[in-house]
Amino acid sequence: MTSITNSLVKKDTTPTWKKTLQFFANNSTSVVFFVLLIAAGLLSDNFYTASNITNVLRQSVPLGLVALGMFYVILTGGIDLSVGSIMALVSVIVAMLIPSLGVPMAIVVGIISATVVGCVSGGLVAYFRIAPFIATLAMMTVARGVTMLISKGQPVFVDDMSFVNFGSGYLLGLPLPVYVFVVIGLLAHFVYKKTSFGRLVISIGSNEIATHFAGIRVERFKFAVYAISGLACGVAGIIAATRTGVGSPVLALGFELDAIAAVVVGGASLAGGRGTVVNTIIGVLILSVISNLMNLMNISGYHQQVVKGVIIILAVMLESFKSK
Repeated sequence: MTSITNSLVKKDTTPTWKKTLQFFANNSTSVVFFVLLIAAGLLSDNFYTASNITNVLRQSVPLGLVALGMFYVILTGGIDLSVGSIMALVSVIVAMLIPSLGVPMAIVVGIISATVVGCVSGGLVAYFRIAPFIATLAMMTVARGVTMLISKGQPVFVDDMSFVNFGSGYLLGLPLPVYVFVVIGLLAHFVYKKTSFGRLVISIGSNEIATHFAGIRVERFKFAVYAISGLACGVAGIIAATRTGVGSPVLALGFELDAIAAVVVGGASLAGGRGTVVNTIIGVLILSVISNLMNLMNISGYHQQVVKGVIIILAVMLESFKSK
């Protein structure tokens, strides 16, 4: 009887090194962030100063907003390369409209414009069956080109101090843009965890065909996530413009790399169907801390790009261990 029981028990023959890698992969975001915070304190005496921490938080907001939108796109197995161009377009539109429409209406028009660009990308992907990479690459080029045309390739300065003061203002010791990010982050988390929309987006990324045969209008949800991404980019572009007081046609060049890196470092699968809002936010903080630390150590921006590329490769490699 004992021999029969033993034969039914499957012995775990997984090597220890592989178990260690799997454990690290499953908890990589939190572990990396914790280790990074310790290393940052050891490498720079200025990192944990109050002014530097608030600077890290302020710089995290535009990337965090874009990453939250990108997160929903990646959950469906898609990708959005137009995020940086949308940010630039909105910053220029808002800066140009403030003198004639005032700050509130200019912001509304800017956010609507960003959402429309996202809807175009979503329509191309969902209804015209164009690959997300191609559709959003095209929109990246179009949005940046339109930005250059309407601004004539020149920055547009904002004189309205109520707009500029928001980007540099504080409330209870925290930068005002941080509160915008917290509110939108909580909303994104609620939608992801507590609504049928969040569950169906995950289902589409996990198995789009099965979701379709279950009677779900997959196209609507794929269209919606690109609209959400566009809206998030619109808010991010406005926040970025409040920091500098300038609508810039060259704003957020290469920002799509940072947004994708943040989501992937946060543990989301590029194949879709897996990831969390909380880990995406931690991924944003990881990239922001790394950039800030390298600046404090006087390491050039070129080296920072190399580091970000390496981070994406390592994150994808860890993802492969997680899925095994």
